[in-house]
Amino acid sequence: MSSEIDVLVLGGAGVDTVVYVPELPLPYADSHMVPSIEARAGQTGDFVALGVHALGLRTHHLDLLGADHHGDLVRALHRERGVALTEVPQPAGTKRAVNLVSPDGRRLSLYDSTRGHDGDRLPPETVRALASVSRHVHVCITQPCAHALPVLRGTGATVSTDLHDWDGANAYHERFAYEADVVFLSTAALADPERTMRRIADRGRAGVVVATAGAEGAYQLLDGELTHIPPVAPPAPVVDSNGAGDAFAAGYLFGRLTGEPPARCGLFGAVAGAYACTVPATRADVVSREELLGATSP
Repeated sequence: MSSEIDVLVLGGAGVDTVVYVPELPLPYADSHMVPSIEARAGQTGDFVALGVHALGLRTHHLDLLGADHHGDLVRALHRERGVALTEVPQPAGTKRAVNLVSPDGRRLSLYDSTRGHDGDRLPPETVRALASVSRHVHVCITQPCAHALPVLRGTGATVSTDLHDWDGANAYHERFAYEADVVFLSTAALADPERTMRRIADRGRAGVVVATAGAEGAYQLLDGELTHIPPVAPPAPVVDSNGAGDAFAAGYLFGRLTGEPPARCGLFGAVAGAYACTVPATRADVVSREELLGATSP
């Protein structure tokens, strides 16, 4: 069966309430005056889906959504950006988070853990049907997606995941780390990033492991060799780091799925991630294909 989808994104749909705070950590006080409090659709899966779609890849997003106002925001975002969305009813409501954003762009996210149940699942038949006509599946580390991983075997699609700020010890992340062909993660909580990257490659099926390191760039482990991906200067002042890792993953996957060599995939990721840092948290803008290729042309 021919591929109808370039990238299928599983999970990670939701709404963030963005609060700009004077500093992080926020000093204790009865109250703080803040510039604004705004809710906007867009969590990790949304941003990856928007990112690869804007780069010209045929994209489809599958996740649980509530029949609520926040679900309407997610549905509207996909409709406005032209990203195909298949939703599974979520009685507990659409996933939500509060993001505290400091003036230097750092972020603290507070996730509402009530927006889900242990028994939540993405229907296996839906996952299988969509993955079977997809070239690649990006799996977010939400609980329903963990149960979808075995369904992806045998569909013919390659798999990626983002472990975000994994500490290298939490067992929950391991099922994702060892089932993906491409693994992204942050160095933020890792005592020894190289050791963790090599463990992922040794114990799982990953052919490449990429660890982002903020302003220091990123590191790529491929065929046993660790290389450095240099940072890219943002095209405008940095205002928020929210979505930078998702943008990096989208840029990297674009390069991989269009046949670029690993070093150029890393460059695409770095450019997309740097662009994301210039976008206020209240918006869901992503780098376009023209902007990405223009920034990486010789």
